[in-house]
Amino acid sequence: MIEELQKQDRDLIRAKIDSETAKIPWQEMQRFFAAGNTLLVATDLDLVDVACAFHQDEVNIVKSWTDDGRVAAVTDEQARDWIDKDTRLWAVVVKPWVLLQIIAQ
Repeated sequence: MIEELQKQDRDLIRAKIDSETAKIPWQEMQRFFAAGNTLLVATDLDLVDVACAFHQDEVNIVKSWTDDGRVAAVTDEQARDWIDKDTRLWAVVVKPWVLLQIIAQ
């Protein structure tokens, strides 16, 4: 019974986070970048899975992604490149972070 309720909670959280993802121009992320709150998620990861792990404080999973560089702070070089290219990214907010992912072409 408890496991079923926990699974329902996880499913509801995942659905909520999924509904809050959006494609957004990098220019609209500038203030979050300036505040140091933007993280780039590797394209081999599911953005919603990563957001759920952040939301649920799954420290070991998040640490493994950050340790291997699959989740990392957006660099100044990336930010300049995205401005020059007028890049659009997938984005989702998991306070205080804005998780971003390159849109697969």
